[in-house]
Amino acid sequence: MLRRIAILLLSSAVMLMTGEARAGSLNVRLVLSDSSPPYRQFAEAFNKALASGKADVNVVESQAVNSNHADLIVAVGMKATELAAAQAGAPVLAVMIPETGYQELLAQTSRQAATRAITAIYLNQPWDRQFDFLQAALPERRRIGLLYSPDTHIDVEGLRQHIAKRGGSLVALPVRSAETLFSSLERVLDGSDLLLAIPDSAIYNSSNIRNILLVSYRKGVPLIGLSQSYVNAGALCAVFSTAEQMAEQTGATVISFSRNRRLPGTHYPAEFTIAVNQQVARSLGIDLPSPETIQSQTGKARKWER
Repeated sequence: MLRRIAILLLSSAVMLMTGEARAGSLNVRLVLSDSSPPYRQFAEAFNKALASGKADVNVVESQAVNSNHADLIVAVGMKATELAAAQAGAPVLAVMIPETGYQELLAQTSRQAATRAITAIYLNQPWDRQFDFLQAALPERRRIGLLYSPDTHIDVEGLRQHIAKRGGSLVALPVRSAETLFSSLERVLDGSDLLLAIPDSAIYNSSNIRNILLVSYRKGVPLIGLSQSYVNAGALCAVFSTAEQMAEQTGATVISFSRNRRLPGTHYPAEFTIAVNQQVARSLGIDLPSPETIQSQTGKARKWER
């Protein structure tokens, strides 16, 4: 409840702080968390989106926060967002961050909500889109396995009820330490038809992902990934938004802001991509539809087949 109140206060602050239109070009500081390929791809696509929109926007790219002469900070990734929230005086549009990360940041900065303007375009997909995707790709697999660390602040019971209304069930366990990860994984896999990865760096990180894939494969339970790289590594399939898709949406938001000096509330990605690993599907004996077929069905609410 407190988090919801804080979010409402923050949304009000976004509108109040950015509501007065000013003439002239918009000065944007684009702050990247690092120079890794996804962020570089975002930066290139973001500049192209602004150019195609023919907006009067000046962009200065940096890995440091300096809001001098900036009308808007676009913070890309969690590290950049945390820096911007702590240091920037200008309004902040955070992108390519998970919803849970934004909410945690909001909880830490809630006392400043009345005087700060921070909004976000989440990296993760909305739950309904995830479930539509799973039902289109794996209609007979209704038991969804989920591992989560306490820091994710997932409403497990609410999620369980939501899945139940759609004809599925949730098998979820918390992972409270690195030492208990694989025992919890085994227990979840034993009762699940699939394992749904979520943006939780305490669990799904470079140290763990290979072994998680091996254990789930040995159990015959497909892992549903978070990105193309997950699918390339051995996940069965994934629904995600590319850096280019995120940049297009961010560019449109910035162009709108340049015209009315108003930032919207938080949003999920508007566009998404489907990736599948047919080799893994064949190995697990799964008849997996094509990405095009899955995408055409994603977004159409329905129940799992009985």
